[in-house]
Formats: sequence, C-alpha cells, structure tokens
Amino acid sequence: MNAPTADRMPALFLSHGAPPLVDDERWVGQLERLAADLPRPRQILVVSAHWEAAPLTIGATDSRVPLTYDFWGFPDRYYRTTYPSPGAPDLADRVAGLMPSGEQVHRDAERRLDHGAYVPLTIMYPDADIPVLQMSMPTLDPARLMRLGERLTELRDEGVLIIGSGFTTHGLPFLDDPSPGATPPQWSVDFDEWTRERFAAGDVDGLLDFAHRAPGMPYAHPRTEHFAPLFVTLGAATRADAVPEQPIDGFWMGLAKRSIVTA
Repeated sequence: MNAPTADRMPALFLSHGAPPLVDDERWVGQLERLAADLPRPRQILVVSAHWEAAPLTIGATDSRVPLTYDFWGFPDRYYRTTYPSPGAPDLADRVAGLMPSGEQVHRDAERRLDHGAYVPLTIMYPDADIPVLQMSMPTLDPARLMRLGERLTELRDEGVLIIGSGFTTHGLPFLDDPSPGATPPQWSVDFDEWTRERFAAGDVDGLLDFAHRAPGMPYAHPRTEHFAPLFVTLGAATRADAVPEQPIDGFWMGLAKRSIVTA
C-alpha cells in the first residue's frame, strides 16, 4: 500500500462486522496490516452505521463512559470487551465548529463508542492510547453525507483519521447460511463486484445512486445504513473521484468485507 504523506491522514471506509469478526484470522490480519501501513493518527473520528441521530450529534468525550454494547445473542465474552481510549474534547469542538453557521449540533455525554467503532479499533490500535470521538449520521442520504464529509476534510491535515464504519453488503434477513465461512449469496457477490468496479473507476455518481444502479439491491441493503458511512469517507477525500485503494476484500458470513483507503 502507498501510505498517505505524514502531513495528511487518509479517510477510511471499513466493513466492521459483528463482534465475532475479531475471531476471523484473515480479517484481523488484513486490518493489522492496514493499520501498520498508515501514519499514526493523533486522533480518530468515527461515523458508524449504528448511530443515526439528527441533528448531528457528538458523542462522549469522557473515557470513563462505558462502551455501547449494541448487539444481542452473542457469548458473554463479547460483552466484556473494553476499549478505554482517551476522549477527544478538542476534536468535538473542532467538529462542531466546522458545521455551517446556524446548524444545530447536539452533544450526548452518555453516548460512547458502539461496536461499529470499537471492534475495528481493538485490532488496529489495541493499546487504546489514541483519543477517539464518535459522531452520528444525521441522514442516510448519500449526497448530504458527502457534504458532511467535505466539511471534515481539513481535519485530516490535523492528524485526524476519519473512519466511516459500515459493511459493503448487509442483507442479514436474506442469508440462508449465516455461518462465518458460508458461501456468499449471489446478490452479495454481485453488489461487491459492482462496488469494486465503481471504486476502481472513481465513479462517485454511480456510488451515490447505488440504491437504483447496483445489482443485488435491495437484498444487499434492505436498509442502507451500513453503506451510508462510505459517503462521509468519500466526501472527506482530497478528491471524491480519486481511485481509492481496496486493501480488504472477501466475505464473512456471506457479507462483503470490502474496505477502502482514500488519499
């Protein structure tokens, strides 16, 4: 991978998975290599598929606030995961200050990191020594999320790693075999290949209209919240139509793990 310059952090879209994805050796190895190739961030800002709130809401900046275990039905050990990263109150203020004048920005002092944020971070930065802030998605509209990402771009020059955390396919209701090594259904394969081609072509217009153009819809995303963080990432890129790197691919539980790094 060609790492970004030390003066500018990249923006990422990660397929974060459910908590058991940390047991997938291939994904863990891919994510560890990705983190090793990146400049070390000063702070991390995460937009997760698991937090929709309007107006834009900024999460807790106090590291003593516990994680949000926003899942159910898993073994107890996944609920004992901790990630005591420092809070980022100055980054919270910067994010609020980048929003348009007159636009409401809420603060939720009790909303700590959900699994879309902390699961990949436990692999990428296991020492939990980098300040992390999570903010909500105030909309699922791709164009509006692109504009939100554009407002955040300058944070990359301040050492902030911006992560949109979702999943390239997320058709859970349509999985016949939800085991980790399952053969992916055709709708997942088709959507993933279409997405790979759109990234390789820098086709932002196609991605923005994925709900109508992509094969495999609506099975790949019966709701679009897991693809939506991608558009914050693309908006925060230096050029949205630049060709991103695709360091992570493959499937887990039949779902596409494709992830990107933007310059």
